[in-house]
Amino acid sequence: MSPDIPLNFIGSFFGPLKIHYLIIRCVYKYEGTRSVVFNNPIFICAGLKGKKEELIMEKAIERQRVLLEHLQPIRSSSITPSVCLAGDSSAYHRTSAFGDDVVIVAAYRTAICKAKRGGFKDTLSDDLLAPVLKAVVEKTNLNPSEVGDIVVGTVLAPGSIRAMECRMAAFYAGFPDTVPIRTVNRQCSSGLQAVADVAAAIKAGFYDIGIGAGLEFMTVDNIGLVVKANPKVDAFAQARDCLLPMGITSENVAQRFGVTRLEQDQAAVISHQRAAAATASGKFKDEIIPVLTKIVDPQTGNEKPVVISVDDGIRPTTNLTGLAKLKPAFKRDGATTAGNSSQVSDGAAAVLLMKRSVAMQKGLPILGVFRSFAAVGVDPAVMGIGPAVAIPAAVKSAGLELNNIDLFEINEAFASQYVYCQKKLNLDPENVNVNGGALALGHPLGATGARCVATLLHEMKRRGKDCRFGVISMCIGSGMGAAAVFERGDAVDDLCNARANNNNNFLSKDAK
Repeated sequence: MSPDIPLNFIGSFFGPLKIHYLIIRCVYKYEGTRSVVFNNPIFICAGLKGKKEELIMEKAIERQRVLLEHLQPIRSSSITPSVCLAGDSSAYHRTSAFGDDVVIVAAYRTAICKAKRGGFKDTLSDDLLAPVLKAVVEKTNLNPSEVGDIVVGTVLAPGSIRAMECRMAAFYAGFPDTVPIRTVNRQCSSGLQAVADVAAAIKAGFYDIGIGAGLEFMTVDNIGLVVKANPKVDAFAQARDCLLPMGITSENVAQRFGVTRLEQDQAAVISHQRAAAATASGKFKDEIIPVLTKIVDPQTGNEKPVVISVDDGIRPTTNLTGLAKLKPAFKRDGATTAGNSSQVSDGAAAVLLMKRSVAMQKGLPILGVFRSFAAVGVDPAVMGIGPAVAIPAAVKSAGLELNNIDLFEINEAFASQYVYCQKKLNLDPENVNVNGGALALGHPLGATGARCVATLLHEMKRRGKDCRFGVISMCIGSGMGAAAVFERGDAVDDLCNARANNNNNFLSKDAK
């Protein structure tokens, strides 16, 4: 740095303009030329001469005001505050203003319960969704009328019926009739698709606040195949493969890619062990909203009020010996069993998203930042490989490399495809599904994607600065995969722009 004008002096002298000072300092560091510094309005202002300089001073003050309101980026340099103050990932150089980021401020789910015999077997589907919709606005003190849209991922129920149930659930949760709602169905990724749709709408400027949610009530809504297929299907092999039972696609993955029965059973054991440990340690309490419901005695018809707040599909004593005794469920000589397949379950989840500038104006803590989403197509006969294709696509879209990702949530539809995807991407098993997955928790189809958002972001928050980026992914029936990249909210706050304080300084303490 030139000895003529020490930057520390300039920074202290222009106290209210400290943000500009930091940006200038970074620009100097990255550009390496004095001209970049001395052509900057702050330094011209320091010269204190002429009308031209006065005009530039006025412009600088206006820019300072806008920056403090976090409404638009500083456009005088290609180096953004996030790059200047982070600088720890050459693959990750955001060019848009952090005020325009789409952030998650709340993500909650119900417990996940076994369909037909679990804690929600006598609960109505709209009563399952309402508590999580209510939680995301109550826990953030948000006026429900500010929500621009609610999108609910759901799979099995007839579309018009489920859409009506979701609308009713919103009313139960306290939303006014001015807040619209719709459903979306991309099979097993529907919950994640709902979150991605809301993020895209916020980014496009359609509204500033939205909720992406998921709901599945498999106690009532059963998985079924097309009763009468188009005769044309026989002439199109891949179209025909769309009708394959999911269990057969699991067997295809195992056979085609050499995933053994032992590997599948080991994955199931680990999933149950991790889910049991997370439950015992209280981790899931951060994300689960207790649901007041009822259990009906099938013999007497008597109703008993209960509060469901714990996943009831986890089997802590699951072991290889017990799993080895289970018979294949789909092929006589197969390896896919009831023990190494995801459970049929009931559950719901909701994620509250908004523009970062809105979250900051409201003083809301930022749980995570939505960075990218990708949906891809794969061979329907091996639909389970979807995450192995979708994850690299989403990571690339976020401007990252796979080794930048600290934590993964990959839906365990079947152990065969879960094991394959880990191996194909060369992922460290210690960073994947660290609190168990669908093999233990269950897989309420439409809710799983939103559930994974809650699980991932709360775990990233617990890990703090050791965990900056996370990925959620799942395979999709008929041959697809979906994935999304998230950044831990505190990571961005620590690096550039956390909270306003009494000095009107919007930089976090770690950025100063």
